Amino acid sequence: MGDRAGAGGLPWRHAEPVMGTVVSFVLRHRPTPVLRAALADAVALLHEADRVYSPFLPDSAVSRLRRGEPGRADAPSEVRRVLELCERAHSRTRGAFDAWADGRPDPCGLVKGWAAERAWRVLREAGATDVCVNAGGDVRVGGAPGPAGVWRTGIADPRRPGRLLAVVAGRDHAVATSGTAERGAHIVDPRTPAPATGLLAATVTGPELLWADVYATAAMVLGAAEAHRWIVSKPGYALLAVAADGEARQSRAGAESSHPQAWMIADAIPIASPSDKHPQWPGTP
Repeated sequence: MGDRAGAGGLPWRHAEPVMGTVVSFVLRHRPTPVLRAALADAVALLHEADRVYSPFLPDSAVSRLRRGEPGRADAPSEVRRVLELCERAHSRTRGAFDAWADGRPDPCGLVKGWAAERAWRVLREAGATDVCVNAGGDVRVGGAPGPAGVWRTGIADPRRPGRLLAVVAGRDHAVATSGTAERGAHIVDPRTPAPATGLLAATVTGPELLWADVYATAAMVLGAAEAHRWIVSKPGYALLAVAADGEARQSRAGAESSHPQAWMIADAIPIASPSDKHPQWPGTP
């Protein structure tokens, strides 16, 4: 595998092109045979998810299911489980996440976060306590990148290309972002159906990347006001949203959460408008 380690074997890094993006792994561990095998398993899991669930591959299980060959009842058991997760996502998001928006199953919006979370867990179960998996900007971390540090995830500012809006710091959390900066208004509101245009970007943090990813997509559909009201019903999850007019607002994970997140935005709600001078967030260049 094309991995590399720094001085003394730490940190150990690997980048894998898969699922239409690059998934990067950072482990603060020496590359022992056990962890090498676990990394190989994690990478294989991602490629298998791509092979099975991509609607862009004509022979994938999902592509065949979209063509009605076979029916859902005859699909592989894991595919049925993922479709059940999509149904749960539809319910949890009040219909804002809909894998059947065009009348046929497309679990794409859920599978990347689901697969990356599983890959991260493969490494943790193999003994990698300090590990980060970054699936094209959707991030799952555990432990720490150094003896006294925390993982820091920069959130791009959709209003100012090349600048950071915020930094999320912590030792055990997921971060997922949906937005229009790179792909335009590509998220469809299944209730209309038309492109969702109320937000420029939505970032969600919480204990699981699967649900952080789903909730970020749902927030784009719900819009700022409704998304902030809705996210408080999801214990442990917090939202940072940038509205179409450029106003950014954040909500915080409830105090009862075991996964509190720190948005490093000078504790201001709301935060900078497009005309304000951009602040320098702690811990960023």
